[in-house]
Amino acid sequence: MSDTSHTSETAAFETLAVHAAEPRPAHGGSVVHPLYQGTVFETVPGQAYDDLQYIRLNTNPSQEYLHRKLAALEGAETALATASGMAAITTTLLATLGAGDHLIAAGAFYGGTHHFLTEQAPRLGWTVDFVDPDDHDAWTEALRPQTKAFIVETISNPLARVADLEGIAAFSREHRLTSIIDNTFATPVVFRPHAIGFDLVCHSATKALNGHSDLVAGVVTGSHEQVAVVRHVLNLYGGSLDPHAGFLLARGLKTLALRVRQQGATALALAQFLNGHNAVAEVNYPGLDTHPDHARAAALFDGYGSVLSFRPAGGVEAAEAILKALRLPYVAPSLGGVESLITRPAITSHAGMSPEERAAEGIHDDLIRFSTGIEAAEDLIADFRRALGD
Repeated sequence: MSDTSHTSETAAFETLAVHAAEPRPAHGGSVVHPLYQGTVFETVPGQAYDDLQYIRLNTNPSQEYLHRKLAALEGAETALATASGMAAITTTLLATLGAGDHLIAAGAFYGGTHHFLTEQAPRLGWTVDFVDPDDHDAWTEALRPQTKAFIVETISNPLARVADLEGIAAFSREHRLTSIIDNTFATPVVFRPHAIGFDLVCHSATKALNGHSDLVAGVVTGSHEQVAVVRHVLNLYGGSLDPHAGFLLARGLKTLALRVRQQGATALALAQFLNGHNAVAEVNYPGLDTHPDHARAAALFDGYGSVLSFRPAGGVEAAEAILKALRLPYVAPSLGGVESLITRPAITSHAGMSPEERAAEGIHDDLIRFSTGIEAAEDLIADFRRALGD
């Protein structure tokens, strides 16, 4: 297969998104990479098990093409697509930790990740300490001889906090821990964690990487050595991504920068509107200068992402009224799509947590999460203005 000989590694992100990993000359002259749906390929004598061409082993030509494009966008040596975002997170942890090992987890997490770490980790023989993402002393206190990894989210779900990411990467290097980060909310358009030293980067590609709310997928990126270990575990657990879903994901990646930047600009405008409204008690968006992590986000990121959350002044009843009154966003979980989505995390993304666990993380029942689509900012603001009774 030909290399991408027409794309410089220093090209702008928009150019990489379109041209990275595209073979030149193109297959049969097609400017769109073909979809290889086949499971069966001729074998080559002497191939190792993980190198056999087979969909479950992630070696189908369509899968390999997608991996090269994902790696280029995240600035990694290599990448691996998985059947879901949770498959990306759990397989990465399974490849990193064994029975008796210890994990440090910084800050609040997506409900599925939190549920896995609190419910499944003990069954696997792991121990987990949840620590303040800004408290270096707490990280040191949590450290033990069995500690193998440190995990964090770039922008936390759903409160949009930004941890001391540079500190976590440095701490992990100092103590020879594998640093793992969920970059779903930021995307590589906003932040590339490998650039500051993170080992393994995970995504739910269901969200912004695809951007069209029509597939489920996950991503792991990192060094050849570390991703090979993750891929071996994934091969055994069978969580590979179907090539057709990968074909759709590669298509979505080509417009990633355009979508994320548009969504981020609109999210900031909407957050500023809500932040000044007397019917809103609290707004969580790192682009606001009132956000506790704004300075850190401004220094690290190129933009602030497409997701914000807020609490209305009237509690759960007011939150439900807002969801019913809005006309443009869909009342649905997930995020990162071209259409705006709105939900209450307490009954969707974080419903698997107990009320006490949610309260401890600041995820109140009246908290509303909003994923900004590509609609015009003025139309979304007008919709909210009407829903809030202006």
